[in-house]
Amino acid sequence: MKKAVERERNKQYYRVLHVPIWIWVFFTLPGTLTARLYQHGPNREHWIWLGLVTVVCAWRGWKGRLPGAESRPYITFYGVDWPNLPYRVICYTAAWIDILVPFTLNLAGLVVAATTGRWIIAQLYGWPYRILALAIIAATAFNWTPRARRSVQNEGAERAWFYVGVWTAVFTQIAAWGMWRLGPALGLAGANLVRARLVAFLLVSAGLLALGLAGKLPRTARYHYSESGELQPAHGGI
Repeated sequence: MKKAVERERNKQYYRVLHVPIWIWVFFTLPGTLTARLYQHGPNREHWIWLGLVTVVCAWRGWKGRLPGAESRPYITFYGVDWPNLPYRVICYTAAWIDILVPFTLNLAGLVVAATTGRWIIAQLYGWPYRILALAIIAATAFNWTPRARRSVQNEGAERAWFYVGVWTAVFTQIAAWGMWRLGPALGLAGANLVRARLVAFLLVSAGLLALGLAGKLPRTARYHYSESGELQPAHGGI
């Protein structure tokens, strides 16, 4: 059985630093609201929502009821069949929505823009966003969502898959945004700029996904629980 952490208690700064992460997760969860934020900047609605999320997350963090904000690590060994905690299920389901849904919609929007010239990303953050978000919630209900399952027994692998998603989605979005900002300086505009953004999106996501699957990115080494009760490290490579 592999030890997940060496520490017996979480340091105060470690607990505090996790609270803003969860504030961001829940602040960006409403798709339509977030799309308007990126399109037009913050308005009164955004500040009210941010205030509510901050108060709730600060309270939950102070109570030790956010992942990473607990006084002690909940998972100390990989492979132990402990029940997952309700707040972990909710938080990681929300995090997967934030990881997968914008990534999928932005990719779809760039493909449509590059092939037809139509810019539809804003519309995708309406009912398509809600359908994909509900699909992830349904996956949690069916006990399929990594880190949001009813048992933490397979945390050694599920934690790695979560971070593969984090690294791939976050830095791919940054790359696409960076190309949008740098494109005009490179002489790109209109359809050529859209295609360049799509190429950057695909190349960065493919590279990060490959590194994550190979276990080369931080926290992406996978340990698989076997029926014998042993944990086997995943083999490197795709």
